[in-house]
Amino acid sequence: MAQPGPATSPAPTPDAFSFRLLATDGDARRGEFATAHGLVATPVFMPVGTQATVKGLTPETVRATGADIVLANTYHLMLRPGAERVAALGGLHRFMNWPHPILTDSGGFQVMSLSQLRKVADNCVTFRSHIDGAMVELSPERAIEIQNLLGSDIAMQLDECLRLPAPRRELERAMRLSLAWAERSKRAFETATRCSALFGIVQGGDDPQLRVESARALTAIGFHGYAIGGLAVGEPQDVMLRTVAEVAPALPADRPRYLMGVGMPDDMLAAVARGIDMFDCVLPTRNGRHGLAFTRFGPINLKNARHADDPRPLDGASACPAARDYSRAYLHHLVKANEMLGAILLTIVNVAYYQELMAGMRAAIAAGNFTEFCAQTREGWTQGEVRT
Repeated sequence: MAQPGPATSPAPTPDAFSFRLLATDGDARRGEFATAHGLVATPVFMPVGTQATVKGLTPETVRATGADIVLANTYHLMLRPGAERVAALGGLHRFMNWPHPILTDSGGFQVMSLSQLRKVADNCVTFRSHIDGAMVELSPERAIEIQNLLGSDIAMQLDECLRLPAPRRELERAMRLSLAWAERSKRAFETATRCSALFGIVQGGDDPQLRVESARALTAIGFHGYAIGGLAVGEPQDVMLRTVAEVAPALPADRPRYLMGVGMPDDMLAAVARGIDMFDCVLPTRNGRHGLAFTRFGPINLKNARHADDPRPLDGASACPAARDYSRAYLHHLVKANEMLGAILLTIVNVAYYQELMAGMRAAIAAGNFTEFCAQTREGWTQGEVRT
């Protein structure tokens, strides 16, 4: 296990962002961070709004699920509609009618996911646009410029993310390139005027030595928060959690810790137990569009014929109207008929459940019974397709 990192990290600029640690229970942390567009309670799940929209939901609906913050994507918004256009229209908050905090990913994930359409060099990544085939460059400086034009509250450094497993030499090369890009991102951010915070991203694959080296180097550079990238990209859960357990103690205790691209409800419970504060993932929205509901009883597949004559709601005690007020039979019908309302309702159910899970974790940490909360939550999930 890595030795704990420094208690504090050098203070970056500007100073419109702050983080407070309010309670701990073991390694689990309850906190909050402040941005120019509001407070965010942690642990937090950020619904993914890649192209300035959480698919299928209005901003008002997203907010009604309990979400404090959403994520948008630098690469996609750079291509369409263009960062300069969004800036001219008043910035991303006004453009998407979301007056609350926004985090923008830098495009590093697309370095991996669009590997057939890009070339990585020391200076930048060159992409062939998946929209019209045009060649575009994304450098650390341009990624910060785009995020500043968008006006996101939290900007991310550009990094290189590798799919696992990968040879150690490749993991080390990508980690060192990401560190060089972190330094360039920090310098570029010092002239940013519209973003509250910049997060660095720990890389190093599943190699503990590389991960800890990356974490300590990023801490020395100094960021408002620190993300663990390059996980949930093909490795087993135990590898992901072992890596998180190695990295978290090497990060400053006074800054938020963000596990990127995670995940499943059980992944988040386990990661919070290891000191993680922030999450994002497409799973609740993507699965909702494909007929799968996440509930306190576990996942429920509304495609299954067993639900065709079931008059019960997904969860009659839920505060979410989509989970409480529609029968499983009706949801099954909508899914089988490929009606968009089915996708919308199940997306609401899932995003609301993820927010409910986060709220439950926050309350449990504050009360000092996080371990019991995890055990009870996991026991409840076993009821999904068996008893409900």
